[in-house]
This record gives sequence, structure tokens and C-alpha cells, in this order.
Amino acid sequence: MKDKKKILVIDDEPDMVDMLETALQLGAYEVITGKDGQEAVEKAKSEKPDAIILDLMMPGKNGFEAMKEIRSDASTANIPILVLTAIGEHLSHTRYARNMGLEIEAEDFIAKPVDAKGLLDHVRALLD
Repeated sequence: MKDKKKILVIDDEPDMVDMLETALQLGAYEVITGKDGQEAVEKAKSEKPDAIILDLMMPGKNGFEAMKEIRSDASTANIPILVLTAIGEHLSHTRYARNMGLEIEAEDFIAKPVDAKGLLDHVRALLD
């Protein structure tokens, strides 16, 4: 039997975390959760997930800051990141992102609200 892939889910909205966790578990993934950017960095280092689903807009250390730290550490730099955000439609516009000072270092984006099938499709694409 092959091991389950481990996904780290970081979002400050408990209902969103619950939905993501349920969808990923139904997709046969092991799920670790956190509520902010600081937990994203800590759990990326300690748990070494196969992928990270990361909200951008969170209090405290936000997703942009967390991504920068994760990418700057050799032990976590190659973990694929799927950004999950309500501002996702704007991030595809490079000028908008640059004007906002946003450095995006993620492999993929998915906009909120997200459905379970769409989420699983994105995660499978990241891991294949």
C-alpha cells in the first residue's frame, strides 16, 4: 500500500479549513492544518508536507510573508504551494501584483469560494 501524500492547509477561517480538510481526506490525502503564516512556516519545516495550500490574507504573518520564508529555507524551498485566496482573480494580472508589491512564488492559484472537485483537481496537478 502506498503512503498518503501529506497536505498542509493554512487559512484563518475555521469553516474553510474544515471544508478543505474534509475534501482532501475524501481524496485520500493526509491533512495537517494551521491558522496563520507563522504556523505555515513552522509546520512546513517540521512536517515536510508534499504540498501546501495557503491563504494569502491572514492576520499576523500573511501568506506572502510565509511563502517568502518557506522559499528561502533550503529544507522547504521545493514544496509546491497552491495559493487559495479571495483576491485570486487579481493575481493573474502581473501589473496588479507588482503594483501591490506582491511577490508570488506559488505553483498554482485557486480563487475562493472553491469546490471540492476543483480543489482536488488542483492538488492532483501539483503532485503529479
